[in-house]
Amino acid sequence: MTTEAFAGTELARRVREAAGRDALAHAIILSGEGDLTAAARYLAAAMECGAAERPCLICAHCRKVLRGIHPDVTVAEDPDHKNISMEILRGLRADAYILPNEGRRKVYIFPDCSLLEPKAQNVLLKVLEEGPPQAAFLFCAANSAALLPTIRSRAELWRLPPAGAVGEADGGGRRLCELLRSGKRADLVGFFMDLENSKRKREELRDMLAEARSLLTGGLAACYGGGDGFSRQLARDMGRRRLAAAVDILGKYLLRCGYNIGVGHLTGALAAELTETRQ
Repeated sequence: MTTEAFAGTELARRVREAAGRDALAHAIILSGEGDLTAAARYLAAAMECGAAERPCLICAHCRKVLRGIHPDVTVAEDPDHKNISMEILRGLRADAYILPNEGRRKVYIFPDCSLLEPKAQNVLLKVLEEGPPQAAFLFCAANSAALLPTIRSRAELWRLPPAGAVGEADGGGRRLCELLRSGKRADLVGFFMDLENSKRKREELRDMLAEARSLLTGGLAACYGGGDGFSRQLARDMGRRRLAAAVDILGKYLLRCGYNIGVGHLTGALAAELTETRQ
């Protein structure tokens, strides 16, 4: 699972919700199937992003994280040794006490915890327990047992969904994305007319828009490299400008779904605005 595919998962929604409350833990273990490093990059973007809804995947901070060039996001690697050396980890530990260069936090990604020997992991214990508030540690481990119990006790465990879980329970969001990708105005308008005639509740419309926005956000992330499948198709056929515009529009209407406004009014206005993204 790539970063852009991860953007459409329930776990990604959990990330955005926690980021909105400034409640992302300082240490998180990512386990399960798929590309754990991609999920870690998404989390890092949420930690660095300065937008109201994080990660926006549009701002300079998010783009730098996705491209691997953010000065405050460090990937723990040691190409000269089989495992990550004690020296590398001591250097990261010391760096954690230095204030961020330009972001909100100093984020350290460990892409393969099987490369962390027990003695090396012990180097991190103090900074995990008593480290500065701006430091965050993201551990990628297919099996969390690769980490010492003392590390696990100081971190939250987040499991990635099984491969293929994204998009299986489509509530109309994927169909909306496909219509936006095709650029056929008549089909898009017809889709919203059908929604209005089906007498959907505002809650159902909100869930559909949230699903579509997550998928479009994944497409936006794919514009910055990597990815496959549906996200790459969205990036190729819509482009960054159209994707960003659609993400902003859907975000606005997600808020409006919380107001006492009829679904027919919402869908009509939304169809008109989304049509403009074709220009």
